[in-house]
Amino acid sequence: MIVCHCTNISDADIRAAIDWMRASDSHAVITPGKIYHALGKSADCGGCMPLFLDTMRSNDKLEIPMQLRTLRSAASQEKAHEGRSQSHRIPQQIPAA
Repeated sequence: MIVCHCTNISDADIRAAIDWMRASDSHAVITPGKIYHALGKSADCGGCMPLFLDTMRSNDKLEIPMQLRTLRSAASQEKAHEGRSQSHRIPQQIPAA
């Protein structure tokens, strides 16, 4: 099935690119841009992106590597201790009389 008509990318092309990337680097984060690049093409209008992403997500080899799964929770814990006050507004200045 053709997923991207602008660049003539099929669902088989997407699956093959994911398989190739996962075989070459089991820790790689696979994105649509990397798939386009692996196929020697670039995105055009973006109309295919919902179907492109659905095709990617249906591939078993797309899963996030174990060592990367905890990064989001670790980053949110670090943000909680930035040392910044709760309010990001500039305090109102009282004009001098």
